Amino acid sequence: MKREYSRPRQSLKKWARYWRHAVVFLFLVTVSGCAAYRPMPITEEAVRARLQSPDMGQVRALAREIKHPILHPVELKADEGLSPNGAAVLAVLLNPSLRAIRDQRALSDAQILDAGLLPNPELTYSLDVPTGGDTAGRVNAFGLGLDWNVTSLITRASKVREAKARGEAVDLDIAWREWQVAQGAKAAVYQLSSLRSQIALLEQVHKQAVENLAYVRNAVSNGFMTASDLNSIRTVNSSVNERLLSLEKQADQQRLNLLRLMGLPTDSQIHLRKNLSLPSRIILPNMSLIDGLEQRRLDLLALRRGYDSQEAAVRAAVLEQFPKITIGPTFSRDTDNIRTTGFGLNIGLPIFNQGQGKIAVERATRKKLYDEYITRVFEARSDIKQVESGIRFLNEQIAAAQATEADLGKLEEDYRTALADGRADALVYYRTWTDLIDAQIKIVDLKGQLAQAVVALELATGFFEIPGPDKSSEAVSIKSSVEKEQ
Repeated sequence: MKREYSRPRQSLKKWARYWRHAVVFLFLVTVSGCAAYRPMPITEEAVRARLQSPDMGQVRALAREIKHPILHPVELKADEGLSPNGAAVLAVLLNPSLRAIRDQRALSDAQILDAGLLPNPELTYSLDVPTGGDTAGRVNAFGLGLDWNVTSLITRASKVREAKARGEAVDLDIAWREWQVAQGAKAAVYQLSSLRSQIALLEQVHKQAVENLAYVRNAVSNGFMTASDLNSIRTVNSSVNERLLSLEKQADQQRLNLLRLMGLPTDSQIHLRKNLSLPSRIILPNMSLIDGLEQRRLDLLALRRGYDSQEAAVRAAVLEQFPKITIGPTFSRDTDNIRTTGFGLNIGLPIFNQGQGKIAVERATRKKLYDEYITRVFEARSDIKQVESGIRFLNEQIAAAQATEADLGKLEEDYRTALADGRADALVYYRTWTDLIDAQIKIVDLKGQLAQAVVALELATGFFEIPGPDKSSEAVSIKSSVEKEQ
């Protein structure tokens, strides 16, 4: 009898040993694949290190090599001062809020990785111990099985496609946020330049008002002028002083805003480029700037890729209606010590839940994204027309202000000649001269508004630079540039 059953028993023992080795191997593989926990506490030292002043040498190197679908690399030179394009690049490189936004890339990469992972096989084990009845000669029964969900292969391609499209949408959305911050910094440079020029002109008026006040006081004391004249000149001097303080306040607020956009400490000094000029007139291109808008605007491209991602999500939800099927080998022994090796098949019956809820959610989300895209296109076209209208009116306002300046300039020359010949009063001349300076201040203010309007038009159209009047508004598709960068 021993010889008759020795070989089957040896074979069973051999299979049991193989199973034990397999279980140990699976356990080691599972443990080795686990990620380790690494704490990342928020400490004062860590915050201070992230907020400290950047190494400008490294920043200049990054500015020369910046890669963006719209922005161009620039050469930052401290001795030349800050240009609008230089401020735009600095804002993209150093703005703290953009760092947090760029972290979404790591999240989208993780989602792409997660979408491509297949589900883990499931190892099952059961043990039955005889505890009553005729237990003589009985052994402990056990069951061992290995199952895997094969239906995950059906939806894997759609889920990977969804995650990749979402990742591309995130990249485009980040580039759009960077472009917004860059244009904000560019507009802030023009505004700060305009305010500083206005302050310089008004300081001349303030200086002259102080001299006029001293002149009138002396004249009143000598009896050549009255107290009413003194009160009048005091009122003018006070008004000029208030205007100057208001402009200085606006300039300081704009300086702080620019530093914030560029991610620099509030005590940093801003030296603008000396040859920075404000436009006097902008001639818009003959072609419509709306043409090709959906291939240039980064936010529209991001919405399109987000919609493509949702299309894949809807497809994956529909495919998930397929019944869940798990298959795998089984190995068991009953209480009579009979061992069996077989095959297991589990099929989920979609009787109550056929995925209707998830499909409805994904379809509703797709409809929402579709309407959001249409709305954004409509708003973008409306914004372009609104900014174009503002530019045309600013052109006319500047032309009218320049004509007024020319007339006041001639009048000021006549009064200056008359004053030298003793045919005009000094206060009358200075009032005319003040009107001339006020006209110049108004022109500088309008030019600053026009420069900011051009920046707004660049942002609305997706152009790095608005095409000239003889050029077509068609440009290289930004979509192809983004895909090339990726």
